[in-house]
Amino acid sequence: MKKIEWLTDGGTKMPAIDTAQLDEWISKVVATHSKVVGPLVYIFCDDEKIIEVNRQFLNHDYYTDIITFDYSRGRMVSGDMFISLDTVKSNAELVGATYQQELHRVIIHGVLHLCGINDKGPGEREIMENFENQALGMLDMTF
Repeated sequence: MKKIEWLTDGGTKMPAIDTAQLDEWISKVVATHSKVVGPLVYIFCDDEKIIEVNRQFLNHDYYTDIITFDYSRGRMVSGDMFISLDTVKSNAELVGATYQQELHRVIIHGVLHLCGINDKGPGEREIMENFENQALGMLDMTF
């Protein structure tokens, strides 16, 4: 089985990404956190699917860009990550980033959660953003 799978839900179209390059990038980012890549599944979807998942599994009634289900054990990071491409697009516009930049940020955000980095407590959002920026810098250097 391939360690990182890239899927779409329903009628959602696969974004224009180079999955082989992203696989390599993700592995490098994970290694910087002294972890190894286990099975990772990215599911690209629309806002309707993300809110359905949010309501069903987390009892949250709002849209979000990513929902990460963590199956990690020990040093191995593993999980399923639902990414709403609709929310990625609207967030990119809000923050003045390109769609591709925001998509890369969200892709690595989920992996960073699997590495044990949180973003809900006091000061944690800034820590997460620093790790995201470091990871995005690695993407720029790699490709």
